[in-house]
Amino acid sequence: MFRRAFWFTAGAATGVWATNKVHRKIRSLSPESLAVKAADKALEAGDRLRTFAQDVRAGMAEREDQLNDALGRTAPDLDLPGQRPAIAYNRKDDH
Repeated sequence: MFRRAFWFTAGAATGVWATNKVHRKIRSLSPESLAVKAADKALEAGDRLRTFAQDVRAGMAEREDQLNDALGRTAPDLDLPGQRPAIAYNRKDDH
């Protein structure tokens, strides 16, 4: 008698556990849940990309400083973005 009661209780508990597990999995695969997961992953990827870009910019600035020091160009006014040295061209048009 006790054996039957034990196995009946164990079977019922296993059935309840399996049912709950299946329901949780079904809820996690619902369209709303998948949309939330996708949005979270997109935000996480954006944060990682932003951090990577900041690291790249910092590395570029550090390397640029190293190269400027190696070339003896330590004054910050020598290199302004968007300005190029004037180059004189002597073109002969052979028309």
